Amino acid sequence: MDSRAPLADAHRSQQHSAGERLEVAASVLALLADRTRLALMERLGRGEADVTTLVEATGAARPSVSQHLAKLRLAGLVSTRKDGRRVVYSLRHGHLRRLVDEALNVADHQIGSLAPHD
Repeated sequence: MDSRAPLADAHRSQQHSAGERLEVAASVLALLADRTRLALMERLGRGEADVTTLVEATGAARPSVSQHLAKLRLAGLVSTRKDGRRVVYSLRHGHLRRLVDEALNVADHQIGSLAPHD
């Protein structure tokens, strides 16, 4: 019996997990690559909100906001709860708020580096 077999199996298992992890991360980033969805996530990072609040925060049309929220919900990035007749949205994980904040920080640095220097 080859004593290396369990190690090789473990290594293959880690490779699959790393590949799967990268695939999921790429799909999360792809979802956030839309300006409206990023704006929704940024607003939800400050606390839960209903569709009306999110429409006001993003300036996007209500049907557009609803469609983007549905995509984010189906992807597991936002969750919902009922408050009477209203549906209230929130981020599923604090990591998402930090991810959006970091993306916006990168944007600030990019914009700052484009400014003319004396």
